[in-house]
Amino acid sequence: MRELTAHKVNGCNEAITIKVMDEPGHGGACHRYEVSWTCSGQLPNPGCDGVIDIGFQNGPVAEVGTNGITHEALLAIVVDRLQGFQKGPHACRENAIALTKLEEAMHWLHHRTRERVARGVEGTHQK
Repeated sequence: MRELTAHKVNGCNEAITIKVMDEPGHGGACHRYEVSWTCSGQLPNPGCDGVIDIGFQNGPVAEVGTNGITHEALLAIVVDRLQGFQKGPHACRENAIALTKLEEAMHWLHHRTRERVARGVEGTHQK
């Protein structure tokens, strides 16, 4: 198990722990992450400590079915949140740039998938 720290930039993120819970699989990536946080602040908020297990798709869909979340699904959540902030009082240039880059990442993941579908290798370990 190892801990990720790239997200730690302020007090809120310092209170969030991300642990990689497995070893890299066939494609070189890990599949299980544990995200936990400890509440802090001036207002009492009992029961707000939490733990979330994130399991990514592990294995070719054609062989094992859908068994975890995808990069695209996680990106869709973050894109939705940033779009919401951009419609509200927290709109800013930095959020707009981050949103653009996330949308670009989604574009390239979709592009890759469409090419794999066209070649008949989507859902397999074939390149």
